[in-house]
Amino acid sequence: MMNTIFDNTGFFWVRYSDYELKAADDGQRYVTPVLESKLTPYDPMANAETMIIDALNVGLLCLERKENDKTQTSVLEFVSKYGLLGFMTALPTTPDFMQYDTTYIPHNHFIKVESMPSHDYAMLFFPFERPDLRKSSGELELNITDNNELVALTMVSDKLPLSLSMNYLRDYAEPYDWLVTAFRDLAFTFYSSFMYYEEYDDIDENTRNAYRFGMSAFGGIAPSYRIILRDKPTLVWEFFSLLRSMQLMYSFMLTNDKKPIRSCKHCDKAFIACRANAAFCSAECKNQYNVQKSRDNDKQ
Repeated sequence: MMNTIFDNTGFFWVRYSDYELKAADDGQRYVTPVLESKLTPYDPMANAETMIIDALNVGLLCLERKENDKTQTSVLEFVSKYGLLGFMTALPTTPDFMQYDTTYIPHNHFIKVESMPSHDYAMLFFPFERPDLRKSSGELELNITDNNELVALTMVSDKLPLSLSMNYLRDYAEPYDWLVTAFRDLAFTFYSSFMYYEEYDDIDENTRNAYRFGMSAFGGIAPSYRIILRDKPTLVWEFFSLLRSMQLMYSFMLTNDKKPIRSCKHCDKAFIACRANAAFCSAECKNQYNVQKSRDNDKQ
């Protein structure tokens, strides 16, 4: 399904080989690439379904547990596999916000103000080292002459918005609590949808309304796109953050009744079901569930 919908995309993302949890001077914790880590560009659409299931399972873990080492490990493992979510470019009205004095920020779960000076907004994501920004021909530019990895990226890609180039820097960081919230929000909408249909006949209307409300908190996403002339006019999706691409991909997956996302009856993990009534993510989970059920019956 994903390969059909997103055959054409002007989107690639980067991940570093290793990330760490690091506290800033004000005590807030950030996830940021380790100093000597290596940058790798990749296509998130190549394994979109696996990425969304991984994100949901991190979110489900965050939903059910208070902050502990296991949740931290799961967040860092996801980021090491797919990169940071790109909050800096996901939240503003335009990825070109660095070329304006003021950045406008629609309603979200992370920043409460509706606007702020663009430089101040960008520096929220550089709590440890500031990027080298310079004015050139009246426009703000990022000095990456000593960053061979980013120089190579800009040479093989279309001109990147300044904010996206900054997003790829090794000094870029995202608040750990924001990452947890993003994963938790994704998992909560899945839980609301799954339980709504799973328990529909056994719950009252107030509970159904609670699940409907949980789903309504997941707002619509409007990605950028353009049309190019190939052998025929072709629509090309453009994403400027991993977060926005994940939200759109998840929306398509959640509404796909041929390959529904379900929660395993034994381990509670999310998985893509091969049929609508599938209850287990694997044969192993099915066997373990039946063994436990048999033991419980014997005790009775």
